[in-house]
This record gives sequence, structure tokens and C-alpha cells, in this order.
Amino acid sequence: MRIAVSADHRGARLQMVICETVRRMNHTLVEVPTCNGGPCDYPDMAWAACRAVIDRHADRAILACGSGIGMCISANKIHGIRAANCHDDITAEVSRRHNDANVLCLSGDMLGDRLVGKIIEVWLATDFEGGRHARRNQKLTAIEAGQNPADLPAT
Repeated sequence: MRIAVSADHRGARLQMVICETVRRMNHTLVEVPTCNGGPCDYPDMAWAACRAVIDRHADRAILACGSGIGMCISANKIHGIRAANCHDDITAEVSRRHNDANVLCLSGDMLGDRLVGKIIEVWLATDFEGGRHARRNQKLTAIEAGQNPADLPAT
């Protein structure tokens, strides 16, 4: 799988752990613009990695900032992105299995390296379950298009 990775200045240290985990799992890192030393803005970093997913240069993306929240909000503003801010392996699994999240957001300030490794391993290994969750994801797509999801036909 091709994984785009980016971080702001508060997620920069964690970005190294993320890249190491992705490589260890034999996935390909997709190069995107990232923060190089000084302060930078998380929306810029989220945009770069998410565009790689939308443009099909990457299959998924992993983002890090201080809390993971800013990256997640930024990523979810981009049409076609379903980003999840995960705090443990359970939220990582559910974000993939139920929500088909294509972007993982992590906290550089609140998560330890071993936990981050486990979160990434689970997130990358978990497939989307489909079924009733596919209908719900179709409703998310309707919301992105400015439609009322309740207007979709029942399946």
C-alpha cells in the first residue's frame, strides 16, 4: 500500500515513528510536502497528504499534529476524505472496519511511540466491513454533496 505521511511542527517527532512503522510493514511512503524544522500550519500539511490520496498517488494518509484534532478537521474538509483521530487500536480498527477511513490522524503530544506503532499496524491491516456500514458511508458522501442523507433510498 502507498501511504502519504505529513506532520506539522508538533507532530514532527512522531512523523519519524510513523515512517519507520510504515516501512517496517513493507508499505511504500509517498513523499509530500512536510514541515522542515520551523513552525508550520497543519492545514497546509493535511492538504498535501490528502491531495495525494484524492489524486490516487497514495492509497491512504497518516497525519500528526499536537492533538490530532487540527489535522482531522482539516482533512475532513476535503471532498472524498474520511479522516479519523484515533487514540488506541480499537478506534483505529473501528475507523477502518465501519467508516472506511482513508486518513489516520494522530497526536504528537499525547501518544507514546509503542502505542502509535500498534495503532498504525491495526489501521493498515484492517479492511472495510461493508454491509450496513456501506449505506452509512454513502450517506456521508451525500452530505459532502450538500444533500440530505435521509433522502437516499433505504437499502
